[in-house]
Amino acid sequence: MSRLQRVPGRDPRAGFRAEGRDCTTSVPQGLLKAARRSGQLNLSGRNLSEVPQCVWRINVDIPEEANQNLSFSSAERWWEQTDLTKLIISNNKLQSLTDDLRLLPALTVLDIHDNQLTSLPSALRELENLQKLNVSHNKLKMLPEEITNLKNLKGLYLQHNELTYIPEGFEQLSNLEDLDLSSNRLSTVPVSFSSLSSLIRLNLSSNQLKSLPAEISKMKRLKHLDCNSNLLETIPPELAGMESLELLYLRRNKLRFLPEFPSCRLLKELHVGENQIEMLGAEHLKHLNSILVLDLRDNKLKSVPDEITLLQSLERLDLSNNDISSLPCSLGNLHLKFLALEGNPLRTIRREIINKGTQEVLKYLRSKIKDDGPSQDSVTETAMTLPSESRVNMHAIVALKILDYSDKQAPFIPDEVFDAVKNNIITSVNFSKNQLCEIPKRIIELKEMVSDVNLSFNKFSFISLELCMLQKLTFLDLRNNFLTSLPEEMKLLIRLQTINLSFNRFKMLPEVLYHISTLETILISNNQVGSLDALKMKMMENLSTLDLQNNDLLQIPPELGNCVNLRTLLLDGNPFRVPRATILMKGTAAILEYLRDRIPT
Repeated sequence: MSRLQRVPGRDPRAGFRAEGRDCTTSVPQGLLKAARRSGQLNLSGRNLSEVPQCVWRINVDIPEEANQNLSFSSAERWWEQTDLTKLIISNNKLQSLTDDLRLLPALTVLDIHDNQLTSLPSALRELENLQKLNVSHNKLKMLPEEITNLKNLKGLYLQHNELTYIPEGFEQLSNLEDLDLSSNRLSTVPVSFSSLSSLIRLNLSSNQLKSLPAEISKMKRLKHLDCNSNLLETIPPELAGMESLELLYLRRNKLRFLPEFPSCRLLKELHVGENQIEMLGAEHLKHLNSILVLDLRDNKLKSVPDEITLLQSLERLDLSNNDISSLPCSLGNLHLKFLALEGNPLRTIRREIINKGTQEVLKYLRSKIKDDGPSQDSVTETAMTLPSESRVNMHAIVALKILDYSDKQAPFIPDEVFDAVKNNIITSVNFSKNQLCEIPKRIIELKEMVSDVNLSFNKFSFISLELCMLQKLTFLDLRNNFLTSLPEEMKLLIRLQTINLSFNRFKMLPEVLYHISTLETILISNNQVGSLDALKMKMMENLSTLDLQNNDLLQIPPELGNCVNLRTLLLDGNPFRVPRATILMKGTAAILEYLRDRIPT
């Protein structure tokens, strides 16, 4: 519809010149003209104390240039140009917004962070197309109930305000994926939050929460939960049933013990530093199959259980400032990149070894295993243990549901290992650190139940079909082998979410990976990958982490910037020239934006 038709009965050129001149003092006409073409207007950092009327009326009034020249080229037909969809007025001095906001019904993005707003207008309810609303770093004490009308809202950013409660009806924001309420004054979380079924990220840090509602566990898509810097003394046990949770931040609270996480098999980072936790037991660790980062610093831990070695994916472990006097030697078998121990009364490791860093500490602990003789992990042969089972960790099978025959340097897996399973349920298999050249054929016996398989640090040069039949597999670790390709049959792994292919011999991203739509994490660093198909990767809607560090990529396809679901993209250590290191250092969002800007039009 043309702008002339929107204002019937009005002289199209009458009375607008004066208004235009008034507006130019704060908003240049060139900026408004460009906004009519692009549908986007950025007025951040202009020292505005109020929004100029010409901004609210940009879709209604006839532009200033219409008074000056009535012959327009096809590119300047203002009556055909775009309604405003994106308005940024951040970093100003706005104390309020008027109800004229309703004159911009096409807005999908409204960014008004870093102002001095104490309230929002009720006209907000009419922005039915709004998908992103950023009102962070203001002085809001309450939210208007009308905010619950924004049914298409996907991102709502309210951090650093003065909110003390959330209005009724918030659960109506059924499309909301990202909600940031950090640094407010909230003392409770409404039970109705559980109905935010699309929520992926929830930030409640730096509030005054003493508890979380058990119903929060109904957020089945939630991947990122940040409750740092509150007053939490306990965590509802129901939280342990959140199957999609990947990042959990509980630092700086008043927790005395850790919850168990039986269903959080995708949990990659657990931050519980600066609490009052006194004990870490096997029950806290046995389900954390995917954990990469475990932060336990500044607690009251006195010991670390041997079961810490079950965390085969662990890369960062922070135990600093606890009361730990000794460490299990088996800790040396983990492939940690970072281990923090300072501030503990350790008696079994000399200070000079600790000062040399993580790898020296791990090396020392491994040497103590050899000095102390056979590993204590093996179950001692007793009258209850058949001779053929003496090499099998029956405790891991029965109590932890793990079939563990790792670190044996064995060329094959003995039948007695599979025989020991009997009628037990097995969810995890760990055959890492052996000399295996072929996938054990009997692994197919576990196809109805196993979800995690670790075959890292072996000698596989190919993957046989037995592995492709594990229909419930969600996590697969194949790092440190001799693989150059993956079989097409792997697309049968319709539940696979994480695959680790680091330290192999791939020269390209395996084609089959593009066809596993459930994949969320691909780790393929330290290979010889020279190319990837960005168009096929864009179709992988669940992919959030892609590690391509230390490969042979000579160029990064700009179309990779369209993979907007990526939260972590690691590209260091490749021979390409652009993006430059300064861009890489800014993180994933900056890299993707840089690449998008270079897509040929």
